[in-house]
Amino acid sequence: MCGNEEGFIKVPQVKVPDTCAAHVDMTIGLKQCKEKCLRNCSCMAYATAYPDIDSGIGCLSWHGDLVDARTYTHTGQDLYIRVDKKELARHTKKGLFQKKAVFAVIIVSLAAAFLILVALLHCFVRRQRRTARTRNNRDMFSLATFEDSLGVKEIDETRRNGDLPFFHLSTIASATSNFSSDNKLGQGGFGPVYKGVLLNGKEIAVKRLSKYSGQGVEEFKNEIMLIAKLQHRNLVRMLGCCIEGEEKMLIYEFLPNKSLDSIIFDESKRSLLDWTKRLEIICGIARGMLYLHQDSRLRVIHRDLKASNVLLDDTMNPKISDFGMARIFGGDQTEGDTKRVVGTYGYMSPEYVMHGHFSMKSDVYSFGVLILEIITGKKNSSYFSDSPSLNLVGHVWELWKEDKAMEVVDLALGNSYSNEEILKCIQIGLLCVQEHAAHRPTMSKVVSMLSNKSRLPSPKQPAFIEKKIRNGDERSNSEGTSSVNGVTVTTVLAR
Repeated sequence: MCGNEEGFIKVPQVKVPDTCAAHVDMTIGLKQCKEKCLRNCSCMAYATAYPDIDSGIGCLSWHGDLVDARTYTHTGQDLYIRVDKKELARHTKKGLFQKKAVFAVIIVSLAAAFLILVALLHCFVRRQRRTARTRNNRDMFSLATFEDSLGVKEIDETRRNGDLPFFHLSTIASATSNFSSDNKLGQGGFGPVYKGVLLNGKEIAVKRLSKYSGQGVEEFKNEIMLIAKLQHRNLVRMLGCCIEGEEKMLIYEFLPNKSLDSIIFDESKRSLLDWTKRLEIICGIARGMLYLHQDSRLRVIHRDLKASNVLLDDTMNPKISDFGMARIFGGDQTEGDTKRVVGTYGYMSPEYVMHGHFSMKSDVYSFGVLILEIITGKKNSSYFSDSPSLNLVGHVWELWKEDKAMEVVDLALGNSYSNEEILKCIQIGLLCVQEHAAHRPTMSKVVSMLSNKSRLPSPKQPAFIEKKIRNGDERSNSEGTSSVNGVTVTTVLAR
């Protein structure tokens, strides 16, 4: 049948065939899915992965028998089935006949309604046109200004590809109870974040650009063009955006367990995450970062990976968020330089902090800090009174050298962990925070180390080892500054 002008017919309200046998591609939309299936003679049917989104995101295709497919009366989704030339022509003619009949009925009805309502609508239409003209002029100016700064080509391409559904302001206002303070989830450099519920019951998170945030404008431009093109189970999913008048908003899936830091650093909540779940979170973040660095159609450097930018869904599955500071690399590019250093101190690599040089290894450094925080339940900036170091990385390193690394393990874990797994993760964390980028593993290597039992290299002294220096203390460094009366000060030991 393939090659004889065959095509696809749409069968509505269908339970799709067994998805275990489906080929999945989350990087393309429905249109690209059709083209891909049509080129493959073995592809018998295709459907969208997310039928609840109008534009259709993701591609499911079936090669061979369509097992366990059935039609419903009031539910289901559209399934596009491959047919030969004759069947396609017959279906097309039948459809045209039905459309003509419906069209004729509509024309007659509209004509009758028009004759009755024309007089009443005349004054109303004139008044509405006057109001709409004023509003459209204002909205067009605002949107044109935004598109000029973002790039009309990129906006148009995103719309054509169906990657970015647009929501009306009235829909979002209704979903958030007109941006009620009761629905406010938090506040960031971008602006406030609200929880909302759409008419179909779907929960959403709305990032509303603050009118007074210069940083937020840049983040909005970045996220709107980046996240719409990325799909991975460990990345937060963007459902669309809203650009209307002065309002600019990003619409995301709502994640009920909020951010990782709200649990891992909370004494009353840390016990919710046993070691098995924490290891799953570490591995999930690693897979998400590997996707950004290597497996997505874009090569992305996040530049702000930290506990507060990892969200947790209802099963505590981690999802990396906040791509406002991310950078996209093209071709074989793997590193870059900037005069505007952005990010969070404690998570930033030394070459980025001091020279503005960033690469995939900068994200690896941030990931290493995050691993150690997840294991210990402590922030990197935590103070350790019984340690010569003033931050978490230095504290873990000191204990690692003395073969006492297990002392850093979060007490909330109880006896739920394996010493071997904990030590391996600590070692991986220390390897990721090495001072020189070349000594750090890639995310591909990190994922491999987490999933295999191969022998790991020994870590060297990490970057940014802050130590306490006291008068007469044997640990004092010649480069440090001593203090009088035993008052503790901080020095950074360089290598």
